[in-house]
Amino acid sequence: QVQLVESGGGLVQAGGSLRLSCAASGLTFSRYVMAWFLQAPGKEREFVAVIRRSDGSTYYADSVKGRFTISRDSGKKTVYLQMNSLKPEDTAVYYCAAVRENGGNPAYYRDYRKYDYWGQGTQVTVAS
Repeated sequence: QVQLVESGGGLVQAGGSLRLSCAASGLTFSRYVMAWFLQAPGKEREFVAVIRRSDGSTYYADSVKGRFTISRDSGKKTVYLQMNSLKPEDTAVYYCAAVRENGGNPAYYRDYRKYDYWGQGTQVTVAS
């Protein structure tokens, strides 16, 4: 049984930082592309960042480029999202997701519908 468990969300002032963690179990972590998505109330789920397992390459949404960093620790089966210079518009529920690496191009992994496994989400609230 695959489980993705997020942690690290919370309330932070604008300009502050948070680090989200997603611990995976029940899957061969090294075979999976791991990603973060966000969902604000009344809006569709949006891509934030992805890290591939093959070469560790990373891709980001334009809105977070230069502020957020995705990383993975294969030994701990955990993926992280370091979020710096947070803005009120970053407020959302953040979800961790996983899909088997299939050699797709970067655009493929920006589509939330391609992912097989999801965490329960963690709330991030940025106060102005």
